[in-house]
Amino acid sequence: MSHITLVRHGQANTEARDEESYDRLSDLGHQQARWLGEHLAETRSHHTRVYCGTLTRHLETAASMGLADPVQDARLNEIEYFALAQRFEEQHGVAIPDDREGFVDHLPRTFVAWSRGEIADPPESFDQFETRVRDALGEIGTEGGPAIVVTSGGLISMVMRQAMGLDIPSMARVALAIMNTSMHRLYPIGAHLSPVLFNAVPHLEPPERQFAQTHL
Repeated sequence: MSHITLVRHGQANTEARDEESYDRLSDLGHQQARWLGEHLAETRSHHTRVYCGTLTRHLETAASMGLADPVQDARLNEIEYFALAQRFEEQHGVAIPDDREGFVDHLPRTFVAWSRGEIADPPESFDQFETRVRDALGEIGTEGGPAIVVTSGGLISMVMRQAMGLDIPSMARVALAIMNTSMHRLYPIGAHLSPVLFNAVPHLEPPERQFAQTHL
């Protein structure tokens, strides 16, 4: 049975606080992707179709994984979280945190406000994001053999929301949990795509690689 495997990009520039600066892999991010590519080769995981977003971190991840000539689709890009958070701060006084612990509270608050239309002039509306993700996954579908898709954590959390009917706070918790270069697999069950794998990092499970299990 054909399926879709979503892969979050490798660790990006964790010191960044804007979209452009964030959008490149760290040295560790490249290594995470190489390890994942080696794992897929060793386990003879075969994907007849390869897709990714158009962001630099997506393209670099695919290249370091050894994925040749992915189909690039901007609908697979991440939300512009830094731009969204900046508007949230300007309009509501919610400061952008400078560490992961701060984001544990900030991301759900931002997602809820965004989904309610309480952030004026966002880079895109929540409904637009939800629609483009649904359309992109619908077009990829499961015809033509297994597909692998290199994308971002926010998009993967939206896919899980759509597959499982998650509310916004639950979607935000999913987004916070997703590790760099983790795999998430969807199978068609009946008329719907259903998750059968979430946040898998077998390539980072050996003790000497566990330091590379990163979220940011």
